[in-house]
Amino acid sequence: MKLKPDAILFDLDGVLVDSFDAWLAALNDAFKIFNYTEITKEEFLKKYWGYDLFDNLKKMNLSFEVGRICNNQYKKHLDKVKIHPDTKITLNKLNMYRKVLITNTPKDSAIQVLKKFNIDKYFEFVLTSNDVTMSKPDPEIVLKSCNLLDVNPAEVMLIGDTKSDVKAGKAAGCKVVGINIDGDYIVNNLAGLLKLIVH
Repeated sequence: MKLKPDAILFDLDGVLVDSFDAWLAALNDAFKIFNYTEITKEEFLKKYWGYDLFDNLKKMNLSFEVGRICNNQYKKHLDKVKIHPDTKITLNKLNMYRKVLITNTPKDSAIQVLKKFNIDKYFEFVLTSNDVTMSKPDPEIVLKSCNLLDVNPAEVMLIGDTKSDVKAGKAAGCKVVGINIDGDYIVNNLAGLLKLIVH
């Protein structure tokens, strides 16, 4: 029995695009400016990937100024962001659904990434860490999206690839599809959604 949600909420990084290298480069740019030791790929992946930048800085006991510079530097590394091969096909096939992008990425950067790959047209609106007081894993961004769409969170599906996404979706009462991570449903890639959802 396939599912037919009232709306689908998509995370950006790791779900629609691969921006790992771009964020790592931006963070290390900021670290260089402040004369901090650069972070390795392994450490970034293990400890910080998938969490809000400013939450990560708190964990590292670093100033928010580092985050501001990291966000600015990220725009210089958009060439390192790659779209997943199944993103456009999947969004096209799910065209009948109301779709929203929810991401901890700052608004201007998220919009630039969507425009770069011409996928902004698929989303009714974009909510980012700029639009809420608490980023994922807090459910605020999920609940705010459902409120703006005027839909019941229980009838909404959230697509994410990190524990942060799963926690936010479950706390809001949504059905969560994890891409290679435990959710209510697990898929290997974005195209796996097409096996779960009526289209």
